[in-house]
Amino acid sequence: MAHAYEPLAPDYRLDGFQAATEKVEDDFFSVTLSDDLFVPLSEHHSADRRDSYLLLYDRAAIWDIPGTAEYVTLHITRDVEQRTFDFTSERHPVTPLAQNWLIRRGCPQEAAEVSNHHGPRPADALTARLEDLLRTNPGDRYEVLDHYTDNPCSFDFGVEVRTLVHDSHPDSADAPYRLFLEETTKDLRSYTVREGAFTSAEEADVWVMERESPLPLAPDPPGAVGRRAAAARARSTVTANGLAVAPAPVSPPRSAAGPAPTHPRGSAR
Repeated sequence: MAHAYEPLAPDYRLDGFQAATEKVEDDFFSVTLSDDLFVPLSEHHSADRRDSYLLLYDRAAIWDIPGTAEYVTLHITRDVEQRTFDFTSERHPVTPLAQNWLIRRGCPQEAAEVSNHHGPRPADALTARLEDLLRTNPGDRYEVLDHYTDNPCSFDFGVEVRTLVHDSHPDSADAPYRLFLEETTKDLRSYTVREGAFTSAEEADVWVMERESPLPLAPDPPGAVGRRAAAARARSTVTANGLAVAPAPVSPPRSAAGPAPTHPRGSAR
C-alpha cells in the first residue's frame, strides 16, 4: 500500500503576471480555490515561458457532487510582453483522458506522463493497452458521453470509475457505446481497466444499475491478444512487482464511510 506523504504545491509560475481580464481572474480563483488539496501528477513549462501544462489530482473532489471527476488539467498561457495570463481548465474521470486533453493543447506527450509514483499501478497489460487507446484517441474515435467516479472514501472498498464513450471506429459499429470500467483495489496498490461494449447508452446504464452479468467485453481488434483471454489470465497472474493482478470484477454495492484516502490514483508509469 502506498505510504502517506505531503504532496508538492502546484507550480503555476505566475509571479509578476496578472490575469488578462477580470473574468480570467475570477475563473482562476474558482478553479484553484482548494489547490492546497491538489496533488501534482505532471507539469510542463515551455522554454519560452508562454505555456504551462499541469495534471493534478483533486483530493477535495470527494466532498463535491457525487460522481465528480477527480483529475484537473490546466493550460496556462502567458503574454510575456504584457505580463498577463489566460488559462483553460477541465475535469477528467481518468488519467489517460486528462493526458489526451493536455497533449491536444500542445503539451509534449512524454511531458504528460505521470511523474508522481505514489499511486496505484496498472495491474496488467490489458489495462495499459486500453489506457493507451484513451490517451492517444486515434482518429478521435472516442467521444466521452458521461462518467461517474464512485469513491466510497474508505479503505474497506476500492474505487470504481465508469466512463461511457461513443466509439466511431468502423470495427465498433455493431456496439459503438463503450464503457471503460476502472477499478482500483481497496489497498490502492493496483487497478484494472476493462472495456464493455453495448448497442446503446441505455443498455450500458442498465448494466451499471443491475450488474446481473459480467461486463460484456468489447470484441478484440484484428491481430490483438484476446481481451477475454487476457482478463482470464489476470485472475491468477502475479505482476513483476509482486502485486496480485485483479480480475475484471463486477463491483457489488458499496457504502461510503471512513476517512478519504489521500493517495492519487491513476497511471503511474
